Amino acid sequence: MLFNTLRYAEFFAAVFVGSWALVRYAGAWPRLVFLLLVSYGFYAAWDWRYLPLIFASSTVDFLLARAIAREERPRARRAMLIATVALNLGFLGFFKYWNFAIENAAALRALLTGEPASVGHAFRVLLPPVGISFFTFESMSYVVDVYRGELPPHKSYLRYLLFVAFFPHLVAGPIVRPRDLLPQFERAPSLTLEEGGEGLFLVAIGLVKKVVLSDQLALNLVDRVFERPENYSALEVLAGVYGYAAQIYCDFSGYTDIAIGSALLLGVRFPKNFDAPYKAHNLADFWRRWHISLSTWLRDYLYIPLGGNRGSELATYRNLMITMLLGGLWHGASWNFVFWGFLHGLGLAVTRAFQRAVQRRRPVGERERGGATAGSPFVRFLIRALCVLLTFHYVCFAWIFFRVPTFSQAVLILRQIGTLTTFHPNLPPVLVALLGVALLSHYVPERLYERARGAFIAAPAPVQGALLFLVAIGLHEAASAAAVPFVYFQF
Repeated sequence: MLFNTLRYAEFFAAVFVGSWALVRYAGAWPRLVFLLLVSYGFYAAWDWRYLPLIFASSTVDFLLARAIAREERPRARRAMLIATVALNLGFLGFFKYWNFAIENAAALRALLTGEPASVGHAFRVLLPPVGISFFTFESMSYVVDVYRGELPPHKSYLRYLLFVAFFPHLVAGPIVRPRDLLPQFERAPSLTLEEGGEGLFLVAIGLVKKVVLSDQLALNLVDRVFERPENYSALEVLAGVYGYAAQIYCDFSGYTDIAIGSALLLGVRFPKNFDAPYKAHNLADFWRRWHISLSTWLRDYLYIPLGGNRGSELATYRNLMITMLLGGLWHGASWNFVFWGFLHGLGLAVTRAFQRAVQRRRPVGERERGGATAGSPFVRFLIRALCVLLTFHYVCFAWIFFRVPTFSQAVLILRQIGTLTTFHPNLPPVLVALLGVALLSHYVPERLYERARGAFIAAPAPVQGALLFLVAIGLHEAASAAAVPFVYFQF
């Protein structure tokens, strides 16, 4: 049930009316039961056969967290933590990476024996459960937080099941922490006019990003260029690479906007997940802005437990690389994703090494004050703009390996860009304008966005309705014949 379909609009309208009607006439508890049932129904609409998996995984983690909190013996507590991590990663590894593992094992056997590499269909997992990467991380983080003593075990089994399965974040995030979501299910639900206006605004913005920008760039530029790069000039292929950077941002941030807006209309607030990532002036800044819920999860549950930056510089670089390699693998069972993670790990290590070298060269007094960049404001602006430009192009270079199915295809794209040809019959002005809007919107001052949001929220209901009607007309005109799935649904 895609967020960008009429079916989801009908589903959400029914959930919205039913949820708030229950709050008014029956109370908060029936509302929680209702939301859990519709969330499981939402998940079953993708593939009902995996519904027992999410229920069983949630149940085991809930019970293990309570057992860990009661247990005082360190070894027993650690054993139960290992059990829940092994269970969650076992589910994730089997359903998402089993085919990848047996294919590579078959390739290695073929390399050693000279026999053809083949894997029977009987040994394959047909389709991994949708959203397994997201709900596995969310449920596992709850048990880890309880083990660390950062979170008390939750008393309500129903609320915990809803925390994991709540449909706005179930399929593709954001990865919501238990400390952020569980307390909201304990409070009496409410929805102010301002929150309702904000939710509608976010849903509308998300649909525009997805349908008008992301889908059009994908269908009319990106998919064509990445499928047959040899048919296009260097300029057109480069536009295709920029187009994919814009497409994946508009697609995923658009999904997140719809998810946050949908949750807000149900009285639940999710944390921010994107912050104009292509404004980043280095890779560390990029990961503070891109998929914030994933980057902070990897930091708190992988990078810091590995040692973070508490050891030697070499150990810090090792921890960065391991984190990003596994972060790449989290996105998909392919060496392309692993290499994408490697590129970001390498870039983060180089960024850190450069910053440390610059810091050491500064005078002690300036170092203690934080060391502002020398030069006039104009020079500092130029330096920062250059850093933003370099970071953006490194991210785009890495996106090539994220998008292509094989390394040979990535080489073909890079080789075509190297031809430096400039004819561009496949770049009509409308397409260039869409690409420009998708990328340059990052650099619109945030206060203008806040003014637009505030103006919509403050507008009378008839004005909001008229604006949303105009957006709906625009979406209908821009929509393709069939709804295009969100990019991150495959992860």
